[in-house]
Amino acid sequence: MKHIKHLMTVAITAAMMATTASVAMADGAKIFVIGGKADDPFWSKVKKGADEAAKVVELTGGTVTWLGPQNYDNLGPDAADLIRTALSQNPSAIVGPDWVPEAMDEAFRAVVDAKVPLMIYNAGGMEAANNLGAMNYIGSDERVAGVAGGQYFGQDGGKNVLCVNTLPGAANTEARCGGIEEGVGANGGKSAQLPLPSTSFGNPTAVAEAIKAALLKDPTIDGVITISAGDGNSAANAIMQAGVADKVKLGTFDMDETALQRIKDGTQLFAIDQQPYLQGYLAVSLLNSYVNFGLDLPTKPILTGPGIVDSSNIEATLNGVAAGAR
Repeated sequence: MKHIKHLMTVAITAAMMATTASVAMADGAKIFVIGGKADDPFWSKVKKGADEAAKVVELTGGTVTWLGPQNYDNLGPDAADLIRTALSQNPSAIVGPDWVPEAMDEAFRAVVDAKVPLMIYNAGGMEAANNLGAMNYIGSDERVAGVAGGQYFGQDGGKNVLCVNTLPGAANTEARCGGIEEGVGANGGKSAQLPLPSTSFGNPTAVAEAIKAALLKDPTIDGVITISAGDGNSAANAIMQAGVADKVKLGTFDMDETALQRIKDGTQLFAIDQQPYLQGYLAVSLLNSYVNFGLDLPTKPILTGPGIVDSSNIEATLNGVAAGAR
């Protein structure tokens, strides 16, 4: 009789646990993703990764909400407002880039103080994640990426590289240009930054004219690198308009199909890839697993870059583009 009662107790307990688990699963994870403009060529790839990971979140009863700024004119304060908006919606977890720490960190700390799991991705690195009390960082090490690009220029013979920054003051773009300077310097060259107003980001005419003017002013410039693929297209036009395509090599951080075609055609030297699709996909997937099952990875940070795309691996990269993942 005691044995039967014990079995009944176990069965009732198991049933209660299953019911509780089902309710928790039905609620699912309510994840908010802070990112760039959805029509930004780079951030559209991050969003694609987040959207595809969201399919699993939805299967477990959860939701994923993307929040991005209307433009980049007031990036830090606007991004901080998006973080506060996400926090006001009783989220299960939040992921965001630490673009401008002095403007955004107070909002991120409010997330951590509210005991909401926080993931930093794309910008800020593990240093920002540790400083804020976030779970992890997913993305590229921008300084390392810059150094790799600078070394590539240097090994190709570049002596004076211009780093075009259309988002000056942002931690990740400053790290990129700083890394370029370090990498070129290690090979006996030099690099200077051309900071342009953030209002010029996405304005191809303004960016092209500024780069053209810089090239005509300093004929010793033999390399140009931009902080985005879109700006790279402007730089390609500027190099052509200035009549210096025979001596000025082009590189970009990030890439689009136009840049990849230039690499294939031999009119662009390289692009530095950080696999934006993976940043969005991994951030949402890992937060969903953490909220629902308490799963976490001991690997910190989780690096998706940098990787150099050049003539040696352009065909494999184009295959990834055709699949919509690069």
